[in-house]
Amino acid sequence: MNSKKYRVLARRWWRQEIRPLLILALVMFSIRSSLADWNAVPSGSMEPTILVGDRVLVNKLAYDLKVPFTTWHIAEWSNPQRGDIVVFFSPKDGTRLVKRVIGLPGDTVELRNDQLIINGKPVDYTTLDPKIPEQLSGPERAHGIFATEQLAAHFHAVMAINGIPAKRIFGPVHVPAGHYFMMGDNRDNSFDSRFFGTVDRDQIVGRVTSVVLSLDKNNYWLPRWSRTCSSLDGHAK
Repeated sequence: MNSKKYRVLARRWWRQEIRPLLILALVMFSIRSSLADWNAVPSGSMEPTILVGDRVLVNKLAYDLKVPFTTWHIAEWSNPQRGDIVVFFSPKDGTRLVKRVIGLPGDTVELRNDQLIINGKPVDYTTLDPKIPEQLSGPERAHGIFATEQLAAHFHAVMAINGIPAKRIFGPVHVPAGHYFMMGDNRDNSFDSRFFGTVDRDQIVGRVTSVVLSLDKNNYWLPRWSRTCSSLDGHAK
């Protein structure tokens, strides 16, 4: 009798408590997988645009709709544009990375002493707002060389670092159809397409639009309130 009673209670608990929670969790994770997500940034490869400790919002509907938990495309309505910041899976080891789209399918990309050249035309650089490097640590500010780079309609900060080995000369290379050339804004401290090659369109997760939260590792991981909810669309202009 007690065994039968326990089975009845267990079935009722499953129907009323556990199953609804599991369904809710599945729906929530599916939404995160297909619609929007956030990505923690553990390295300085996108400095000074994105800092170590930033949590960035990834719009997974910017270019397409995917089957949840996969890279299979259900529909596509757009493609990454030059200057977009995107999240993608590295062709080297599948790690999720955050970089900027530099080269589109069919482009020729070259780097000469950190001067970016696209399709034989040098990219334009101007001075950078001095307030932007102030967010970096002292050594980075002291040794960094900063500028504003223009890629199509995007104006964004870039930096180089004096005194460290870096791949400042590269290419020219041709970007094949269906692929994209990615680089970090911290040009002398970024593991990007100069090392692992171009990225297949199917491996692009979505477009980074803003910083939703920023934690300062050099200050006990306290929040950087000035960066919270800040846009990353051409913020250096």
